[in-house]
Amino acid sequence: MRKTMSSTLSMRTYKKEVNAYIEYNPDVFRGKTILLPCDDPEWSNFTKFFAQNFEFFGLKKLISTSYAIESKKYKTDWQPTLFETENPMYNVEKSRIKGKIFTLTHDTNANGRIDIDDLQWSYLEGDGDFRSAEVTALRDEADIIITNPPFSLFREFLAWIMEGKKQFAVIGNMNAITYKEVFPLIKENKIWIDNPFVRGAGYFTSPMELDTSLSYFNSHDYREGFIRVPGVRWFTNIELGRRHQPLQLMSMADNLKFSKKLKGQTEYYHYDNYDAIEVPFTELIPSDYSGIMGVPISFMDKYCPEQFEILGTEADLNIEKGRGYINGQRMYSRIFIRKKQ
Repeated sequence: MRKTMSSTLSMRTYKKEVNAYIEYNPDVFRGKTILLPCDDPEWSNFTKFFAQNFEFFGLKKLISTSYAIESKKYKTDWQPTLFETENPMYNVEKSRIKGKIFTLTHDTNANGRIDIDDLQWSYLEGDGDFRSAEVTALRDEADIIITNPPFSLFREFLAWIMEGKKQFAVIGNMNAITYKEVFPLIKENKIWIDNPFVRGAGYFTSPMELDTSLSYFNSHDYREGFIRVPGVRWFTNIELGRRHQPLQLMSMADNLKFSKKLKGQTEYYHYDNYDAIEVPFTELIPSDYSGIMGVPISFMDKYCPEQFEILGTEADLNIEKGRGYINGQRMYSRIFIRKKQ
């Protein structure tokens, strides 16, 4: 079976994340203009979700933009949608080289409600690249930016948002936590990580054709037309309550006694080249230790700024040899933290 896919997330993924913002602040989107760049509004679940909930969220305006097909790497079997071709505005040349902009502001069809059927669209002047002056102007108009940017451009995209001083919620690979352009923002509590994904994996559709008969195909990573992508997170500066929930921890002695993950250890290992202990799993952070601890990157999923202080990564702390060592063995990259008193 071959299936043509497109790079968006399942609807429930947006609902789970957005609900976390609304639970903390019911008016978080009220009267706001939301921009969804890096999008393809004709099939995107991002656009559908916010269009369907336009009135419930109390939005002022929804803007969604797409990237011109000629600028994409996947275009071998591309065809314009009936939505576009049956519209009087359709232009066969512009369809390939121009991005599109969809906007939603009011009840255009006079059916008494504002929803996806009221979206208005036109071609952009350019190809829809978020770095263009045209899309940057839309950024400046917006209050909140929500999207799934290309992972390869994550650094540049985040810098683009921060330059505009906007609220945002964007999806990225968890390894981006350690990027030199990203980690200082996390450390300074300017952005934070949220992980509503089950076991840290999101289910995306893909712009590429997926051949499920190939030997490398893993059926576990494919369901209901979606392919599983591990290690994804929401990066945001929109407040949500669960990031302020402190971790429930056991003492060092109890962890050593009861945790199967520390089986055989009589103490927490200490790094050879840095004055800190190694904590291999977030749940094994000891409640009664006041010194410095090296914890996995996934700690950021549970980080409570009122409970812990983030000191830095190996690079920030200029740790000898660039990584922590235990008994001469190089360890995984760590974030170094200390419990607040």
